[in-house]
Amino acid sequence: MSDKSLPEKPFSPASERNRGPILEVLRKAFANRQRVLEIGSGTGQHAVHFAAAMPWLTWQCTDRGEYLPGIRQWLDDAGLANTPQPRPLDVDDAPWDVSSDVGSDVGSDAAGFDAAFSANTLHIMGWPQVQQFFSGLDGALTPKATLVVYGPFNYAGDYTSDSNREFDGWLKARDPASGIRDFEAVDSLARSIGMHLVDDAAMPANNRCVIWERG
Repeated sequence: MSDKSLPEKPFSPASERNRGPILEVLRKAFANRQRVLEIGSGTGQHAVHFAAAMPWLTWQCTDRGEYLPGIRQWLDDAGLANTPQPRPLDVDDAPWDVSSDVGSDVGSDAAGFDAAFSANTLHIMGWPQVQQFFSGLDGALTPKATLVVYGPFNYAGDYTSDSNREFDGWLKARDPASGIRDFEAVDSLARSIGMHLVDDAAMPANNRCVIWERG
């Protein structure tokens, strides 16, 4: 019998649709990684799907406090050994307090994350928060780390599709600080923390999976 006292588990149709194509990218990008920091885990759907498919990884979920109960429901229902409890993280908080759930045996950096992943977050944040995103990663990642970011991007200031143009208009009507980011500006932030572009893979629905490596 279900517990009526528990809130309904959150569900994202978009996460359900895009998890397969993203996993194909992550299997290669994280093949030799050990500990992944996910920024903006949302519902937690991605975490359980990816952690189940890649059991060699420890997948650390993070998000703002209001999202943690829903993420815990997904993690608890899945019962995976490689998903520690989610940690609160707001990208504006500096320095990020995300290191206590990982060991110091990965690389030479005490933070211990040799990989990071974020999906559909940069266009939701304001640009100062995007800058803080990379500033926080600078302190959280090991000297040889991989970053994968999924979502829509503009190139040379142009939209890649009419649907992205419409989506950007919807985002800005809801919050003028948000919007689809220019790839070149985001790549510059990645390079500022010692990362270089490895791949920029086309994904369904006019999204991208951008991969950077450090070192």
